Amino acid sequence: MVTNPPPLENLLLDSLILLAAAVVAVPLFRRFGLGSVLGYLCAGVVIGPDVLALIADPGATHTLSEFGVVMLLFIIGLELSPARLWVMRRQVFGFGGLQVILSTALLAGAALFWLDEWRSTLIVSLGLALSSTAVGLQLLSERKQITSAHGRQAFAILLFQDLIAIPLLAVIPLLASGAADAPRDEIVQRALATIGVIGLIVIGGRFLLRPMFRAVAKAQSVEVFSASALLVVLGAAWLVQSVGLSMGLGAFLGGVLLAESEFRHELESHIEPFKGLLLGLFFMSVGMYVDLDVIVALPWTVLAGILLLLSMKAAVLYVTGAVAGLAHDGRLQLVGLLSMGGEFAFVVFAEASRVQLLSATQRDVLVVVVGVSMALTPLLLMWIDRSQTRALPVSPHLDEPALAATEQPRVIIAGFGRVGQVVARLLRAQGIPFTALENDPEQLALARRFGAQLYFGDPSRPDLLRAAHIERAEVFVLATDDPDVNVRTARMVKRLFPNVRVLARARNRRHAFRLMDLSVDGVVRENFPGGLELSRAVMLALGVDRHLVDERISLFRDHDEALLREQHLIWDDEAALVQSSISAERELARLFQSHRAKSDDPEPGSPSET
Repeated sequence: MVTNPPPLENLLLDSLILLAAAVVAVPLFRRFGLGSVLGYLCAGVVIGPDVLALIADPGATHTLSEFGVVMLLFIIGLELSPARLWVMRRQVFGFGGLQVILSTALLAGAALFWLDEWRSTLIVSLGLALSSTAVGLQLLSERKQITSAHGRQAFAILLFQDLIAIPLLAVIPLLASGAADAPRDEIVQRALATIGVIGLIVIGGRFLLRPMFRAVAKAQSVEVFSASALLVVLGAAWLVQSVGLSMGLGAFLGGVLLAESEFRHELESHIEPFKGLLLGLFFMSVGMYVDLDVIVALPWTVLAGILLLLSMKAAVLYVTGAVAGLAHDGRLQLVGLLSMGGEFAFVVFAEASRVQLLSATQRDVLVVVVGVSMALTPLLLMWIDRSQTRALPVSPHLDEPALAATEQPRVIIAGFGRVGQVVARLLRAQGIPFTALENDPEQLALARRFGAQLYFGDPSRPDLLRAAHIERAEVFVLATDDPDVNVRTARMVKRLFPNVRVLARARNRRHAFRLMDLSVDGVVRENFPGGLELSRAVMLALGVDRHLVDERISLFRDHDEALLREQHLIWDDEAALVQSSISAERELARLFQSHRAKSDDPEPGSPSET
């Protein structure tokens, strides 16, 4: 007799399937530059009920996966102190409110042609006006743009959307037929409960959490600290959910209150592993929600809904970005990040269907539209990125000397970040003509506001370098930040433009070894000179004679440069590299001991006689 497997076995099997799907899909999608979000979403579609039907209970998976969004918002909160949040109030309530109001108005106009009455139209348009916090923040994090101008604006808009999502849920039953006479006492009670819970989190976070974490830290137990971090996140989430608010909002408030504490980085390190895994699970559960039968049955309705949603929100977001002062490229990035629907729409449409404001078919169509729009977001961003790097725009208002300088550059600078800017300033001060290329539109807009003359484009593209007249240049300065892009660009320049000397910035020793493999003309490790200067300051502060300090810094520099050349021959042999480093430390100690003997200098650590 065959019996159904117990729930524990179902849970174990579902977990194995979800992990296997993630392990297969995400590396594959990242390999082709499509990002992890799209990989998770597609994996969810494949293992979901409409394709392979491998998951026994997709609803339970979605419930668990929501904690990924909760932990993401807690970590975001840790990055925002209350003072910084107050500074952002104009972005959150001003531009966030503008986006929601304009999007709702446009979408309501379109929804009126599909829905038969105003209450359904209002709920649907408000639900679609919201964007996905999980997708938006994950993409910003992957692209390292969360601190960029458009990243900060996107976060402010998403935060405002989270704040209004709960009142939207609360108003749905009141709009349902027969709910017009709902007692106002219920609304007042809910409002008071909301204020009370938020006040409890604020007061508790300010006066209770720090003493608690100090006590936990004294225990010197990693497990207890991890448990305490989870307790704070889940406790804040449970409190706000108990009064009908979003769990993510509670976790965000908890993070903000701990942003200025001494435990901020420790908390983040303990929550990060849980966040990444559960957030991936969330994206897969969204993929499972997409009903492929609806797409087959109503393809034109679904397509029209997706196009209207993306185009209308794109128009509103572009206008919002303009009002917020973003450059054209930043507005396009904002459009790509937030034009999709959001995960909260699933909850809104399910509740509207429960109180009969939407039919089951209307709900299913809307869920598919939102799910597909979320899946299209990484592709939309890729298209925007490529469209922004197709041409090298010529700056207007160039005077003749500047134009001549860029047509006859002696130096090409690839990358206008911390390193590239210093090189450019020195060249400009000496009147040496150069052309600077920068691939980050926000950095480019900022630099131009300060009067820098540079151009937008990807310096790893040969056609763009030819447009920048690299064949007339004597030196190519490679100052881009990403080591992989840096090495790829160096290889291309050495192959296609052998007459140009390539001087490259290296992030660390391994990066330097990769560049040395290409026989570039010069490699400068970005942190090495700063480390030497800091060492010089330390020795001077300890009272060591300035002449001796200069000699020892020079001795160390020469020794390390020789070691770099020696280790370049064996850098791909880990064991040999480790042995070489150990031997080099001993040799360096002998060199310094010999130098102290010759200079008759006291041992380090002993105070100098004055």
